[in-house]
Amino acid sequence: MSAEKLAFLQNFYTDVTLYVPGEPVPPVAPAAPAPAAPVNAAPPAQPRPEPANPLDKAPARPGLPKSIPTASQVQLAGRLASATSPAAAPEPASVPAAAPVPADVPPVMLTPFSTLGNNAQGVVLLFRLPTDQFQKLHRNVFLNKMLQALNLVMADVVLVNVEAELPVALANLRRQLAATHIIAFGKNLLDTTIRNTQIYEPVLFPNLNLAYLSSATVELVEYDVSLKKRLWPGLQRMFAS
Repeated sequence: MSAEKLAFLQNFYTDVTLYVPGEPVPPVAPAAPAPAAPVNAAPPAQPRPEPANPLDKAPARPGLPKSIPTASQVQLAGRLASATSPAAAPEPASVPAAAPVPADVPPVMLTPFSTLGNNAQGVVLLFRLPTDQFQKLHRNVFLNKMLQALNLVMADVVLVNVEAELPVALANLRRQLAATHIIAFGKNLLDTTIRNTQIYEPVLFPNLNLAYLSSATVELVEYDVSLKKRLWPGLQRMFAS
């Protein structure tokens, strides 16, 4: 029914409501059911998150884009780079190669020794002591009194410290020192006098122009009157020759 005809009938039948059937609505087709997911189907793979850097624990400063590092991050990266970068190894100092030692050299020929004094009179006092004790021997009261009794002073002698358990070789000693009298305070100090000498008994080596006397260590003789009484006659016979 057209709109004009409906208006005419409305005016004709006053106070009568006319029913106008609505236009037929085409039926809506029901939605197809979604296909059921297979029971054993694996869940969709999720993207694996990137492993967290243990050094990036501080939150980013607000107001700055993430792509621009903050000042603290730049300093941290600089310290990390300096810590992880290998330090330049110092160049080893050039060490001269040691001269090869012949296989037939006796071990006593390699015994080191150190000296104190000028040895103006050719008198050598032989010891085996720690270095710090040896450096203080020139102030030893007992040694200075002993030399005074022999009409000598500390400047007239040379002190020698054997720096090994083996004795020092007499050949090496006389190569550096013009020794004519050797007083050894201790045992096993000179190679040529190990088997043919007795304590407090002077030994003469005429072909070497050398006199030798062995004694107990300074620590023993200094505080033992009986040892001093045994040492003094041997010194008298040694310097009387």
